[in-house]
Amino acid sequence: MSKTITAEKSKRLLSLDVFRGATIAAMILVNDPGDWGHIYAPLEHSKWNGCTPTDLVFPFFLYMVGVAVVYAMESKKATMPHGKLILNALRRTAILIAIPWITQLIFHPDSGLSHLRLPGVLPRIALVYFICTILYLKTSQKTRDWIFASALIGYFIIMTFIPVPGVGYANLEPETNMGAWMDRLVFTSNHLWRESHTWDPEGLLGTLPAVATGLFGIRVGSWLKRKDRDDNVKVSWMFTYGVLAVTAGLIWDLFFPINKALWTSSFVLYTGGMATVALATSYWLIDVQGHKRFTYPFVVFGTNAITAYVLSGFIPHYMNMIKIGGKSIYQTFFMPYFSPVNASLVSAIFTVAILWLVMWVLYSRKIIIKI
Repeated sequence: MSKTITAEKSKRLLSLDVFRGATIAAMILVNDPGDWGHIYAPLEHSKWNGCTPTDLVFPFFLYMVGVAVVYAMESKKATMPHGKLILNALRRTAILIAIPWITQLIFHPDSGLSHLRLPGVLPRIALVYFICTILYLKTSQKTRDWIFASALIGYFIIMTFIPVPGVGYANLEPETNMGAWMDRLVFTSNHLWRESHTWDPEGLLGTLPAVATGLFGIRVGSWLKRKDRDDNVKVSWMFTYGVLAVTAGLIWDLFFPINKALWTSSFVLYTGGMATVALATSYWLIDVQGHKRFTYPFVVFGTNAITAYVLSGFIPHYMNMIKIGGKSIYQTFFMPYFSPVNASLVSAIFTVAILWLVMWVLYSRKIIIKI
């Protein structure tokens, strides 16, 4: 990660920062309960097929990566060499991939490189960002639309029609689907998700439809940046796109189930549609109508989103190591005063608040940590 800390000079889309900040806050909330055995159902991922509010967090973030690519690259692509922009994107990609690997080595030094999980959330974000940057710089919107459709249809065909080697038939089960087979082939079981070692929810093949989620964001970001359309028209079409995508996702769910772990094509459409409706609402209220009084808490997270994500892995870890009379913070301040499920929730909210205070220090000093 770059150690250079600079003030943000470019004009930012406030509604995007608010949307991104709310997504980061939700991510911290669901990732850091006081007790994993006591969680409210909406704050858990779906067991397999289906989509809970928690399942929206990651696709919303990838969608915003696509939107942000447009806002970051639109003026640069006409004035700067594309090769330089791609090299900068490659550098950022390498840093984002390295961060979770280094974090794992810090938290699990005994495991070493032989059991390092190679896929993950940040590596997927990094790959989607890099691929979407190249596609935005080198292709037209019409070409990107064809790539989007081809990725979704192609992934559907791969997952539901091509027999899985060693299994003999196509299927969508956790350990025997095509994506799981490919991950074991490429990464070996030692480098997959620690909870299974036989498949990974951020596996290699799932990157294909994940790129489509980023392309969905690029399309909406390009629409927002158009200067020949009135804001009312922009918002109306965003709501239309969003509702149509959700509807298409629900229809596709009938024979290619909405599934976050597999990042199915129906999941891309459903979550992309939900994200578009959410961003349209945020854009209308904040950037068009000017309702900005409630935005501050979310902007604090949204302007330093990657930094907040990285710190959300470190700060809760070290907070759990603090002992008061031999008990953890959770056991001391939350368990005695709340029911188990509420103690877990209040502890998660407390973690969000602690991280917010850290991000507020950066925000109040107009500091953006660049990667």
